[in-house]
Amino acid sequence: MMNYIEKYLENGNGSSQFTSYDKIYHINHKTTIRFWIWGILITVLVVLLLPWTQNIKASGNVTTLRQEQRPQQVNAVIAGSVNKWYVKEGDFVKQGDTILKLGEVKVDYFDPDLLQNTRAQINAKQQSIKGYENKASTGITQTNALTQGRSLKLQSIDNKITQQQLKVQIDEADVIAINNELDAYKRQINAASIMLDSGAISLIEFEKRKINYQNSLAKANNAGNKLLQSRQELTNLKIEQNGAVQDYTDKIAKAEGDRYASLSNAASTQADVAKLENLYNNYDVRNKLYYITASQSGQITKAKKAGIGEMVKEGDMLVEIVPDHIQYAVEMFIEPMDLPLVNIGQKVRFAFDGFPAIVFSGWPDGSFGTFSGKVTAVENAVSENGKFRVLVTEDPAERIWPKQLRLGGGAHGIALLKQVKIYYELWRNINGFPPDFYLSSQKEKVKE
Repeated sequence: MMNYIEKYLENGNGSSQFTSYDKIYHINHKTTIRFWIWGILITVLVVLLLPWTQNIKASGNVTTLRQEQRPQQVNAVIAGSVNKWYVKEGDFVKQGDTILKLGEVKVDYFDPDLLQNTRAQINAKQQSIKGYENKASTGITQTNALTQGRSLKLQSIDNKITQQQLKVQIDEADVIAINNELDAYKRQINAASIMLDSGAISLIEFEKRKINYQNSLAKANNAGNKLLQSRQELTNLKIEQNGAVQDYTDKIAKAEGDRYASLSNAASTQADVAKLENLYNNYDVRNKLYYITASQSGQITKAKKAGIGEMVKEGDMLVEIVPDHIQYAVEMFIEPMDLPLVNIGQKVRFAFDGFPAIVFSGWPDGSFGTFSGKVTAVENAVSENGKFRVLVTEDPAERIWPKQLRLGGGAHGIALLKQVKIYYELWRNINGFPPDFYLSSQKEKVKE
């Protein structure tokens, strides 16, 4: 049957009868598949030659560049009990606004007039200081008076000693004169004794000379006694001088000791005043710490204490404040093998959670809805998750980041690296090679 049909077709007969057969088997149909194959091959070749931007992908979270712009805890500096709340969660406060008031719980601070009583103690101590200082001043006056009295007393004794020394000299001269006279009478009586034996003079004349000798001897004894007495008086005056010096020295030393004791008491009292001033300032500051105020402007969140009368310890967190003026940044975590490829000033593209974006990682210029940033800091210490933390801030030369960003929001970052051909990138990924190492333009300029 098939041979018959073939022969029939070769003879050109039955064209109309076998049209359906021709359509089924496409015997005379010309195919275009080879054109499609060539077209696909050419397209693939062109695509392989297109430029491709190498990149590092990493997920991150929205944070802030500066520490003081991150959520801040408001802690209780002193222990107390909650007396009154002035805000609630979600409220916006300005710096210095009162958040809550604490009540006292320690017995040492229950006195309502604690500040006034402490100030009264300080005033009393200061009056004591003045009294001690006046006593010290009096000691100086007393010391000066004793010094002057000692000088006058010693001057008077010195005058007496000088006079007595002159008197001793006079008495010594008298003794010498009387001794000379006694020697003359002694020679005369010896000569008179010889003359009496020879009969040259009478006994009466001899007795006269003997009487003169006896009188001169008596005078010599009196003069000697007088000299000894004068010398004893001189010695007494010197002893009196030493006694006066010792007496006044003791009095001056006692006056100086009293003055130094007053100064010591004044210094000790001054130390007590300093301690009381410290206590007063501490009490004053503690009174101010009863009112917990906002450290910065922002929104109140995470109130840890509830109700009235709840106890609070030192350092307990009361609320958290999220600042309202924030310089946003994104913290990304980079694998250790990719860390050498990330440099300060390097550009990063972001797709934030909640903001639609069409991302072509290899063609950043062709992406839609992404935002640009620059690497600001690269930490040298590994984080707890085994990756390195990188901070990226907004690029002022590109599209500004949305104001609706919130701290902790997600961000998907693409760190842009070297531009290569697609075929090279495919070859690199197939072989498992890392992206090409290179320096960013900013680092190149610094190196130059």
